[in-house]
Amino acid sequence: MDKVAVIGAGSWGTALAVLLARKGHPVCLYGRSAEFMGQLQVSQQNQRYLPGVMFPKLLLPTFDLAATLSDAQLVILAVPSHAVRETVGAIKPLLARDCVVVNTAKGFEQEKLLRLSQVLASELDNCSFAVLSGPSHAEEVGRDLPTTVVAAAHSREVAERVQDYFMTPHFRVYTNPDVIGVELGGALKNIIALCTGIAEGLGFGDNTKAALMTRGLAEIARLGVAMGAKAPTFAGLTGVGDLIVTCTSMHSRNRRAGILLGQGKPLKQVLEEVGMVVEGVLTTRGAYALAERYGVEMPIVEQAYSVLFGVASPRRAVANLMQRGRKHEIEEVAHSWTD
Repeated sequence: MDKVAVIGAGSWGTALAVLLARKGHPVCLYGRSAEFMGQLQVSQQNQRYLPGVMFPKLLLPTFDLAATLSDAQLVILAVPSHAVRETVGAIKPLLARDCVVVNTAKGFEQEKLLRLSQVLASELDNCSFAVLSGPSHAEEVGRDLPTTVVAAAHSREVAERVQDYFMTPHFRVYTNPDVIGVELGGALKNIIALCTGIAEGLGFGDNTKAALMTRGLAEIARLGVAMGAKAPTFAGLTGVGDLIVTCTSMHSRNRRAGILLGQGKPLKQVLEEVGMVVEGVLTTRGAYALAERYGVEMPIVEQAYSVLFGVASPRRAVANLMQRGRKHEIEEVAHSWTD
């Protein structure tokens, strides 16, 4: 079985390392803190980020980056979106020429508003890369609960290679050539999860959350198509599927952060309480700028931006959405009436 390197020892990196080691791959799980990785070696579990999930014998936690990547045929990036370029720069000289790099982060590079596959393309010239995304909480993958995700790549061969690495009786992987759509669905749904959490924190009900999820998906697809994605992707696992799980589960740190915001807590305190990266915060800033760049109307994103970085209160933001001018739900309907 091929050796696997997982870069990033948070909850998702740990869950994928466990999954692949259970399948029979020798896996090195790399983290930047020697002390923390030493704790993982002793306890044989990640008590901070994935407690109760014991490591298989083939999983080795390590602080040695060179040893982690030596002869690895599959390299998984499980770091926050803002750390992707720095991480790729660090691992690039150590990669095997024929390896596949799989990015699992969901977001944008903020400075240039690049999708993360664009970051990989600009940095890697000696190996292939793919995106792994979909409705998949680490807490459930670590417990072998049935999960389905998508492997997206520009090459069918690469996508199917990644598919073969990850497929198990409990972890089903589909392939998709629409890298843009898969990435945007995974990134932008975090904004909507923040918003549904805010609505919950304000004491609003299921009607409000359903409206935010449905209209949020419309915004995601609108921007996605403008950026070159395929519309059907947003009806799949990395669109509506990931949106549902992130907006409804308490495993979702974006939803949890939104609830705290809706309860009136300031953003800095919210991020401290969640204790892990809340990707939806920076993604909101990126999506707001992209909407302006592509001339796409995204009212939910605009109000989320106002709450996070502007002056609008959560309750005022909801009122702003509800009091917008009349709209057709589907634009084409305006041209279909004959009376």
